[in-house]
Amino acid sequence: MTTSNSVRPLDLRRVQLIRKAVLLVAILSVVALAAITQSIGGETEWHEGLETFGMAAIIICIVGRAWCSLYIGGRKKAEIVDRGPYSISRNPLYVFSFLGAFGMGAQTGSATIAGLFVLIAVLVFAATVKREEAWLADAFGPTYAAYVARTPRFWPNFSMWRDQETIEVRPRFFLTTLRDGLVMLLAFPLFEGLEHFQQIGWLRVLLNLP
Repeated sequence: MTTSNSVRPLDLRRVQLIRKAVLLVAILSVVALAAITQSIGGETEWHEGLETFGMAAIIICIVGRAWCSLYIGGRKKAEIVDRGPYSISRNPLYVFSFLGAFGMGAQTGSATIAGLFVLIAVLVFAATVKREEAWLADAFGPTYAAYVARTPRFWPNFSMWRDQETIEVRPRFFLTTLRDGLVMLLAFPLFEGLEHFQQIGWLRVLLNLP
């Protein structure tokens, strides 16, 4: 399809690399904040419960992202994928990522830090999605416009579910997505380590957060 003059072609790989870089910087900033804060009351039942709930959210995120990659892996530039999770949300992989972001932040035992992780994810992915949508609209025209009209950007509309009996799986994309998701599990030892350093006095607590 010929690209119109009004929309500049986008290198989606470059957009993704920029997204990852911005996410990394933002997450490191919140980790630095977590190093000088602790949840109000210390290791209460709320603190422990939030950590457990957060770990469940991370696991759901990893499984969900891998599931989405079975449908979209390597196809974003070639076609409009509108089956499986992509029939109920245009960006289900990002929706699972929001869940994972909450789970990572929840490993601090602080709802505030968990909320900051989600906010960062929403802001970064929303900006990324706008650029991707501009490219997709220019590349696929009416086909993409019809997909946008019937499918929510993020929040799933389960009544729109459609699937197919078979899909072509590309293992490399699946394994890459799985690897990226598994990195989220590092949040547990990271924040547990920060808590330990706070307890032995290597890190000074300056703030108590809910």
